[in-house]
Amino acid sequence: MRASRLLSLLLLLQTRGRMTAPELAAELEVSVRTVYRDVEALSAAGVPVYADRGPAGGYQLLDGYRTRLNGLTAEEASSLFLAGLPGPAAELGLAEVAATAELKLLAALPPEPRSHASRMRERFLLDVPSWYRSADDVPHLSEVAEAVWDQRPLHMTYRRWGQQEIDRVVHPYGLVLKGGSWYMAAAPRQHNEQGGSPRTYRVARILTLETLPGRFSRPEDFDLGGFWQEYAKEFRERMYTAEAVIRLAPGYEDLLAYTMGSDVVGAALAAAGEPDPEGWVTLTVPIESISHGRWLLLRMGAAVEVLGPPELRAAMCEAVAELHKLYG
Repeated sequence: MRASRLLSLLLLLQTRGRMTAPELAAELEVSVRTVYRDVEALSAAGVPVYADRGPAGGYQLLDGYRTRLNGLTAEEASSLFLAGLPGPAAELGLAEVAATAELKLLAALPPEPRSHASRMRERFLLDVPSWYRSADDVPHLSEVAEAVWDQRPLHMTYRRWGQQEIDRVVHPYGLVLKGGSWYMAAAPRQHNEQGGSPRTYRVARILTLETLPGRFSRPEDFDLGGFWQEYAKEFRERMYTAEAVIRLAPGYEDLLAYTMGSDVVGAALAAAGEPDPEGWVTLTVPIESISHGRWLLLRMGAAVEVLGPPELRAAMCEAVAELHKLYG
């Protein structure tokens, strides 16, 4: 256990540079006193780690020191190959680089981890896009990725929902791949040349793109993962502006989850009461609008009865009458 922790401490200093004892303790989930003892153990073993005192001090390795140990277990090595996505790598222009890195990693691994990694690559495949939907066409993705990496501002023409086109200069902070679609987290540039609050842009909707000269300062406190999580939460709250009360026939829970989303239906089922004598259960589910609710729930056929709101029930009746007229 301690040997693994010492290796983790060494790799943290190697990858991040100077770190304080409290920072190391938080990363390793140990006490600060344990960090002191571990650093002494590394020094006794000949690792050139030294401490700088003062407010900006901390532990760091002697410049140029690198360990050849990677500390990978068989399972950890396998997970790296499971995380490798050839499609997104190719879209970013990194297909050849990723393949070369994979070969180098395989060559550097001991026999057992190498065997596990090879089997993982042969037997598991990650296919990102959803069913019945191809990935977005993203001709500007590579240029966006370069601007994200180099912190270069972008001048773009962008098509919003509803076909409205806007002209904007942005500071790109990061890229997110979600369900086969690429999204750019970027801050619109203000008149003072600083970026405003970050927003999300779908890369496939960028019509024209120009990389501008100069560099912008990326906020040190910007966390791409946290930003995306908050955006996804706010997007869902904005999307669902109404509710529908429905009766669901027994045995159709999975179909409703497929139609409306497993998280939405799971929460509705958890809050539902007991089924009626025929097994039907009454649920309250979120919908975007009356028209959206009508389109969505018609897909359930006779397995769902809409109880409310009255506007949605009337819309369902109208749709059923139109279908009856069409099919007789």
